[in-house]
Amino acid sequence: MEYETVIGLEVHVQLRTQSKMFCSCRADYQSAPVNSRVCPVCLGLPGALPVINRRAVEYTVMTGLALNCDIPRLTKFDRKNYPYPDLMKGYQISQYDLPLAIDGRLQIETEAETKAVGVTRVHLEEDVAKLQHFPADSGGYSLVDVNRSGVPLMEIVSEPDMRSAEEARAYLTTLHSLLQYLGVSTANMQDGSFRCDANISLRPAGSEEFGNRTEIKNMNSFRSVFQALNFEIERQRRVLEGGGRVVQETRGWIEGRAVTVSQRSKEDAHDYRYFPEPDLPPLDIDPVWVEEIRGRLPELATQRCARFQQDYGLSEYDARLLTDSKAMADYFETAVCLQALSGDALNSHAKQVSNWMLGDLSGLLNQDNRDISESPVSPESLVELIGLVGDGIISVTMGKTVLEEAYNTGGKPRRIVEERGYTQISDTSAVEPAVFEALEANPRAVADYLGGKESAAKFLVGQVMKITRGQAKPDLVNQLVTAALDRAKAGVD
Repeated sequence: MEYETVIGLEVHVQLRTQSKMFCSCRADYQSAPVNSRVCPVCLGLPGALPVINRRAVEYTVMTGLALNCDIPRLTKFDRKNYPYPDLMKGYQISQYDLPLAIDGRLQIETEAETKAVGVTRVHLEEDVAKLQHFPADSGGYSLVDVNRSGVPLMEIVSEPDMRSAEEARAYLTTLHSLLQYLGVSTANMQDGSFRCDANISLRPAGSEEFGNRTEIKNMNSFRSVFQALNFEIERQRRVLEGGGRVVQETRGWIEGRAVTVSQRSKEDAHDYRYFPEPDLPPLDIDPVWVEEIRGRLPELATQRCARFQQDYGLSEYDARLLTDSKAMADYFETAVCLQALSGDALNSHAKQVSNWMLGDLSGLLNQDNRDISESPVSPESLVELIGLVGDGIISVTMGKTVLEEAYNTGGKPRRIVEERGYTQISDTSAVEPAVFEALEANPRAVADYLGGKESAAKFLVGQVMKITRGQAKPDLVNQLVTAALDRAKAGVD
């Protein structure tokens, strides 16, 4: 039997506010000493009363608008009850039936198609404390760090519109980019600012009825989400094909083993015993304020992609790669605007910046798993390097070497060229010995050229560049190699 995969995602995003959701404690808990960002409210002490963080509400409305959501006039907070040790009060202040944003959509692109994924709701809640577990050989105990408790947490719930792990990954990367453009969150998965739970089920192809779903937790990267979903698809398929029944449960992703494991039975809404938060009044969201927020929405990735094509003559492919990440787009535009150019000169410069960024610089960053914002090569240094190549001071090949040295040392390209003696060789008498050496060392390539295989000349040009450590002027090398081969060919004829 053929089965159809049904996936919905719940994304939790820590908002970039100065204080916590319901108290005045600072929200920058990541590097703070343990239990130093606490007060009676986030400790859940009796008699402590919460106060709503206006900026967190604003950021949630902003996100809802960017996701094409409706913003209801009335919203309220609720108590979500569950007895976990990381929940200081024994309940979480969240939203249930009246969230801040509803009925949105996010357009995603995969290799197969472009589609819109529905967004059910965007609501606001508080984060929980963090447990630190110690193994049995250390006594087998756990400690609680309350610093994270109460940090504003926005939850974005999708419709079950995704049909593959690839679509889920595209949804997450698109949403991640949007949040960074909005500036409402760092959206850093490594420190927990962007967390995803996936709900997945299988059903017979053509069926309208959903199958029993499992929820997958503990995924801390886009790659983990992709792998976990693919594993769970195959696991559920084997269960169903074996005549079994998929159990509705919460499963955890074990990165080291690349498997999901059962954690607990899956709760439904009634298990949480939601009821309105008695210590907080309902919010009346003024439509005038909503429109004022809409007017302040920044340029988003799709708009910036179109502008890069229009203003800088980039292809749609290059513009999309540059604008998928706000940090990448900012780096590119900073580099391009360092020179006051216009027209064809501007487009040519922009294309060179794009080529170096998407090629060699991205290669170096990917090796170290670094973001462009962490690049040791600044936009100013990249433009300086491009200028050295454009002025003929160094070749493109040598430029790659200089870029790598600048990346590894943080040095300025011009100084590296001067100190290393990388200046391009354009003196014929200095290049000719290298041409002779290359031809002598590669008689097979010379014979191929003489036999009519003209592409062999490119190989010999590469050998000369290698001998000169990339410093010889490429046009001159090509000219001298071709002349030497033609003389040899004339001698044979």
